[in-house]
Amino acid sequence: MVWNELLIRYGEMSLKGRNRKEFVQKLRFNIKDALSDLKTITLKSERDRMFLFADDPNDMKEAILRLPNVFGIQSFSPVAKCEATIESIQNKAIEVVGSIETSGKSFKVEVKRTDKSFPMETNELQQVVGSTVLKNIEGLTVKMKKPDILLKVDIRKEGAYLTARVYRGAGGMPVGSNGHSLLMLSGGIDSPVAGYLMMKRGVSIEAIHFASPPFTSELAKEKVMELAEKLSTYGAAVKLHVIPFTDIQQEIVKQIPANVSMTTTRRLMLKIADKVRQEQGALAIVTGESLGQVASQTLESLTAINSVTTTPILRPLISTDKLDIISISQSIGTYDISIRPYEDCCTIFTPSSPKTKPKLEKVEYYESFTDFESMIELAVANRKTYVLPREAKDEFENLL
Repeated sequence: MVWNELLIRYGEMSLKGRNRKEFVQKLRFNIKDALSDLKTITLKSERDRMFLFADDPNDMKEAILRLPNVFGIQSFSPVAKCEATIESIQNKAIEVVGSIETSGKSFKVEVKRTDKSFPMETNELQQVVGSTVLKNIEGLTVKMKKPDILLKVDIRKEGAYLTARVYRGAGGMPVGSNGHSLLMLSGGIDSPVAGYLMMKRGVSIEAIHFASPPFTSELAKEKVMELAEKLSTYGAAVKLHVIPFTDIQQEIVKQIPANVSMTTTRRLMLKIADKVRQEQGALAIVTGESLGQVASQTLESLTAINSVTTTPILRPLISTDKLDIISISQSIGTYDISIRPYEDCCTIFTPSSPKTKPKLEKVEYYESFTDFESMIELAVANRKTYVLPREAKDEFENLL
C-alpha cells in the first residue's frame, strides 16, 4: 500500500480561536460516524490538522472516497511514510509520483527538514529527489511555479513523509457545530439543496414531509426517503418525520377559497412543522423557498405564511437563481432523485389561479370557520419517523 495515512486540513474552523477545540471534536466525531463501518480506521487530531490511519488498504481507499462529503474539511492528502534515509526517500518518491497520472504533467519537489540533523541540505535534497523522479518516470517536466504535481517531503526524526495529491474537501463547518433545525423536505429540487447548504454551515437537521395518500403515492414517499438518505451522507444521520396530511388538505379544499388555499396550506404546514420542531428541540425551520419562484413565495405570501409562528425561518435559497439551484442539486447527487415523476401534496392540490398577494386578514377570516387546530394535533401525533441512512429498504424495498 502506497499510503500510510491521510493528512486532513481544517478550513474555516482554523479561525475559531478559543472555540476551535469544540469544532475539532465535532469534526472528529462526524468523520468517525461517516467511516464507522471501516474497522481499521483510527484518528489523531491536532490543533491545525488531523491524521487518519488505516491498517486495511481497502479501508484507506474507501475513506478517500467518503471524506469529500464531510463538512469542516478544507482538503486532505494521502501520506506515504518511509525511513529517513536518502535511499528510502528516493524509492518512496518514485512510488508516490508513479501512483499518479503523469503524462504531460509538470512537477516540483518541496522539502521540509523538521529534523535538522538530516545530513543533506534542503536544496540539495530537492535536487536529488527531483532528478530521481525525472529519471524513473516518463512524461514529467519541472516547473517551479504552480506545477501540476507538487511532491512534498517532510523529514522528521521518526521517518520521512511524502505526499503528492490534494483532495478538495466539502469546506464549511462540521455538522452539529451550529445548532439544530427542522427542514421542510418536499421532494422537489429546492428543499434538499437548502438542507445541504444549512448542513454546510454546521447546522444538523431533521426533516419533515407531508404525505397525502392516496393522492400521493408510496413512491413519492420513497423519493423523499432517498433525498433524506442522500443528505445523511454529508456528515450526520437525518431523522425524517412523515406527516399524514390528507384530511387537512381535503378540508382546505372544502372550506377555503381556491385562490388562497395554497397560502392556508403553507400556513398549516408551518404550524405542524413548528410543533414537531418544538418537540425535537430544534431552533429553527429551514425551507427551500426562493423569492418570486412561485405564487406562495412572493413577499406578500411569505408574510402571510410567516405570521403563524415566531420561530426563525431560514431560507438559504431566497435570492438564488433556479439554474444555480439545479447546478448545486446535480453536484450533490439529489437532482436525479428530485425529478422523478412522483408528485407531492402541494403540486397535486395547486389551484389554477393562486393569489400572489394574499391579504392576511382575509386568510385568517376564511380559516376561522374550521377547527384546524385539532386536526393539526392529530396529524402531529400520527406521524411516522424514520432515521436515515437505512440499514435496509424495509417496507419500501419492493416499490421500485
